[in-house]
This record gives sequence, C-alpha cells and structure tokens, in this order.
Amino acid sequence: MMKPFLVCALVLFPWLASASLEPLFNGRDLEGWRVAGAPCWSVVDGVLTGRSDAAKRNSILWTAKSYADFRVELEFRFSGDIDSGIFLRRENEQIQIGTSRSLGRDMSGSPYIASRGAYPVEAAGVSELLKRGEWNRMRIEARGQNYAVWLNGKRVVEYRSETAIESGPVGLQVHPGVEMKVEFRGLGIEAL
Repeated sequence: MMKPFLVCALVLFPWLASASLEPLFNGRDLEGWRVAGAPCWSVVDGVLTGRSDAAKRNSILWTAKSYADFRVELEFRFSGDIDSGIFLRRENEQIQIGTSRSLGRDMSGSPYIASRGAYPVEAAGVSELLKRGEWNRMRIEARGQNYAVWLNGKRVVEYRSETAIESGPVGLQVHPGVEMKVEFRGLGIEAL
C-alpha cells in the first residue's frame, strides 16, 4: 500500500512516478530546508516562492541533507530582472537563473563559480529555450567535478569545476540588492 504522501506527490508531480527522484519539497511548508539570510521564502498553493524583502537582503534556502553525486530536477518561473540560482554543494558553485549582476544579461543555465568571479562557460541556446513568465524545467547532474544542465529538455551546458567539493546541500537563492521574485515547484533529487 502506498503512503498518503507518496500518492499526493505522484498526483501533484507525475514526472516523479517514472523517475527515481525523491521529492525535495512537500508543497506545504519548508520542512527539510533551512534558511540562511533574510526570511524571504514562503509556500503558497504548492509553490515555493523566494521574494526579496524591503532591504533587498541575501537569502539562501538550503536542503537539510547533503548530497555527493546527484541529479536534481525542478521547475522555475520568473518575470522581470531577477538574479537567482541553484547552489551545488556550497555557495561557491551555482547554476544561474536570470540576469547576472556582473554581466548585465540573462545567463540562465550557466555555471557561476564565485571563487573565480566568473562564468567559465555559457549555456547554449537559452534565449530560444527560456520561457519568461512561464514554468521552465531544469535538470542538473553533479557527478564529482562534472556538471551538466538541461533546460526544457535540451542539454545546454557541460562543465568541469576544479573547485567542486565532494558533498554538500543544494540551495536556492534570492540575490542581495535586487527586487525580485522567483518561484519553484516539482523539486526532486536522486543520488547517483
């Protein structure tokens, strides 16, 4: 017999049924997550929302668990000029969502390595794939130092990070100094 939570997850996120992804977000609250920085995170109608506060402070929502090699899948939606991303095992390694503050243009799907202060490679074809104001699907695989990213079903980047660490949590970002809102749903993860 299936547990009620699993049945609910499969109804809300049917793509989990065919994959071996463990839900990261229960659609109700921030259970399984911890907030670092400003309290910018809320859950409304099954959607996880990061919205800058009046002071435009930094906020990262980290998984309570750490992961070594993993695949994470999620849907995100935003409009306007936002700066967000998915942190991989620590704050230094990020897959960008939205506009890079340093470059002043959308770098969604591209890795940003903070210790290098740079985007070492740019995701390909994102301008044609990204649907602003609509739900977009992202898949990220982190295997050791190797990262691969898919946006709306198309592989857009592969990168080998010399600064990747062995294990750590996954994080979602609200960037400081930016008035923004980003939404997430259907978050799932699989250890590889």
